[in-house]
Amino acid sequence: MTTSLVDIDASPTLEHLLDIRIAFDPVQIFETPVGTRFTYVVRHGRCEGPRIAGDILPGGGDWILFGTDRVARLDVRGTLRTDDGAYVHITNTGRVHMGPEAAARYAAGELIRHDEMVARSSPLFDTDDERYRWINAVHTVAINQVSLSEVHYRVFAVR
Repeated sequence: MTTSLVDIDASPTLEHLLDIRIAFDPVQIFETPVGTRFTYVVRHGRCEGPRIAGDILPGGGDWILFGTDRVARLDVRGTLRTDDGAYVHITNTGRVHMGPEAAARYAAGELIRHDEMVARSSPLFDTDDERYRWINAVHTVAINQVSLSEVHYRVFAVR
């Protein structure tokens, strides 16, 4: 008889929350003792969902560490200004792994689609604006598409 460590009879469901598209300034790529760093600075972006929409403001960024295991570790920070003036802080962590063909196309500047690699992340949101406080409690998973100049996220709330 197998005993589970956790007695939970549940499976999460996903509900589309929003989509994000971000364009970057030219990427900075350099070696460090712990791996290759890719630094992307947000030029502009847009967030659209059924309950929230607005612009991703310039100046946020995506700090990626690419390890010897060929896995990119995401560290993203940004600010969303909703169409009605609220400010929402966004953080995002995740992992990206591409095969050699997709990696070569990425290095050439192509957009790599979600079904051509493993690219998943978990954006989280923080705001004190009463109209959007509901988003503070939402845990997410996102499916990503990436290039050297832009990123697209399809973000789902985990229920």
